[in-house]
Amino acid sequence: MHTHGLKHDLDTLLRQQARRRQALRWLASGGLVASAPWVLAACGGADDDEDAASSVASSAGNGTTCRTMPTETAGPYPADGSSASGQRLNALALSGIVRSDIRSSIAGASGTAGGVPLTVTLNLVNAAGSCAPLAGRAVYLWHCTREGTYSMYSGGITGENYLRGVQVSDDSGQVSFTTIFPGCYSGRWPHIHFEVYDSLVSAVDSAAVSDYDKVSQLALPVSACNQVYGVVSGYGASVGNLAQVSLASDNVFGDDAAAWQLATVTGDAGSGFQATLQVGLGA
Repeated sequence: MHTHGLKHDLDTLLRQQARRRQALRWLASGGLVASAPWVLAACGGADDDEDAASSVASSAGNGTTCRTMPTETAGPYPADGSSASGQRLNALALSGIVRSDIRSSIAGASGTAGGVPLTVTLNLVNAAGSCAPLAGRAVYLWHCTREGTYSMYSGGITGENYLRGVQVSDDSGQVSFTTIFPGCYSGRWPHIHFEVYDSLVSAVDSAAVSDYDKVSQLALPVSACNQVYGVVSGYGASVGNLAQVSLASDNVFGDDAAAWQLATVTGDAGSGFQATLQVGLGA
């Protein structure tokens, strides 16, 4: 009860409605995620993290919203010619590195990585230009084996170069790789690395080491991981490793629970999975 009258009540109601509309516009534009990543990270738990991230990813994936992909570390095993791990290994200089199927080694090596089939599709868009597709960009993609090791670096597979490859985006801004579902190793959420170059020439130019426009990582959803780990042979160690990490606690995705890096994954462990992610670039 108060004595301010009807006009005061109507003015107050209109102000409240305006604030709600503004908050919705801010959320839809990505302002909430950009300005307060803790809102997602604070939810806690792998499933809660993924639900929050999936909500944002769904909005981004429908073409109505896009944001520049967060820049992340290339990690210690990029083999992009940089001095990671004190070694200047360069898969980009290998003959045959431009390929869509990256499950087998090339350039004289003959190994093949075993695991559940996975197709990874990245859609490159102009985050500053209404999510328009970006054609002609080169993407170098790499990730660990089902055992959690990296070709060219890890013991026993230093002579292999599988699970590494380059593709050029088509007119739709799309690149696609045929690979295997990566394992989960201690301390990291299951992920896939990628670098985006402005052209194929710049990607394979050994004189321009790590001259990429963007380096980032794709996160895999826990629902897909649970269908593979502990069920399919070769992934046994991933069960315990996954139980000790969440998107919120991961040292790469933890700042926003992979809100813009969580792939949409369909399929099953029997027939294979398809992972899709929109990658917003500053053009």
